[in-house]
Formats: sequence, C-alpha cells, structure tokens
Amino acid sequence: MTDSNFRNGKSPGWVRAAQIGLGAISVVLSIYILALPGLAVASIVFFVGILLLIVGIETIITGIFLRSKSSRWTSVGLGILVIILAIIVTAFPLGTTIFLIILMGVALLINGISRVIHGFRDKESHSWSRWFRIGVGALEIVLGILIMASPALGVKLVAFMIAIALLITGIQMIVAGISGRSSRIIPGSSRKK
Repeated sequence: MTDSNFRNGKSPGWVRAAQIGLGAISVVLSIYILALPGLAVASIVFFVGILLLIVGIETIITGIFLRSKSSRWTSVGLGILVIILAIIVTAFPLGTTIFLIILMGVALLINGISRVIHGFRDKESHSWSRWFRIGVGALEIVLGILIMASPALGVKLVAFMIAIALLITGIQMIVAGISGRSSRIIPGSSRKK
C-alpha cells in the first residue's frame, strides 16, 4: 500500500479483508441469535459469569497485597462475593438469565410509571413533549408487565435487539471492506499532490 493510497482514503487490503471477515461473522452471529434466542442470551450470561470469576480472582489477589488491613479484608471479601456470584451465574445461566430478564421488566415498569407521573405533573413543558413522555411511559409499563408475565418474551426481545445491532454492524463492516474506504479521516487526505 503506497502513501498516495492512504492519502486518497483507501484502506490496506488486509484491513478490508478483516472488515469483510468480521462483518460476516457478525451477520452469522445475528442469524444464530435470531434462530436460538434463549440459548444465545444464556450463552452471553455464561460468558459474563466467566468474566466475573476472573474479576473476582483479580480483586482477591490485589487485596492480598494492599497495605491497609481494613482495605485488604474488604477487597478480599468483595472478591470472594464476586466469585460466589460468578459460580452461581455460570452454574445456572438459564435461571440467571430469567432472573435478569424479570429485573429488566421491573425496571421498565418502574421507569414507565415514573415517566407517566412526570408527564402528568410537568406543567412547564410543551403539551406534545408531555404527551410523548406519557406515551413512552405507557409503552414501558406494558413491556414491563409483559416481560414479567412471560420472561421468555423478554429473552426474545433482548436477543432480537442484540441480533439487530450485530446485523447492522456486520453489514456496515462488510460495506466498508468492499468499498475500501477508510472510516477514519486521514490528515492531508483531501490534498492532491
């Protein structure tokens, strides 16, 4: 790749190949998540559990070497607590997923109620803004109730949102790789020599 290609905004061939490859992986993952939403979300929760386990071990190791005894025991204790939670999450990824989905439903319900109340009480905003806030709050209340009544619906909703995000990102990466245009602005790229 020559200097002039960089100035013209072209990406090197290996970058383009990586963009196309990673974009294809992203698209395939999005299809997988759409086909098996429950398994996909449970897998994500399992990997988060593994990450928590690593963080807990690191917290304990760091805590052992702290100078202050009170900080040391606090750090070690919190690390042990994180490890226990990580073990529960990795041992029961489906149950953890359902619990998290129910918590998401409760959070949506509370936030929806808050928006509706604020929309009715707010006399300073424009009426369209108040009604929009009330409408969004009502939608959150309905979604929260539906998710709490059927956690499977919540799992599918979360999986759908993740899949769409991966699909859009994957398509963007593939298009960027095929077009060969760098997504970054390279200083001096607009100048001709």
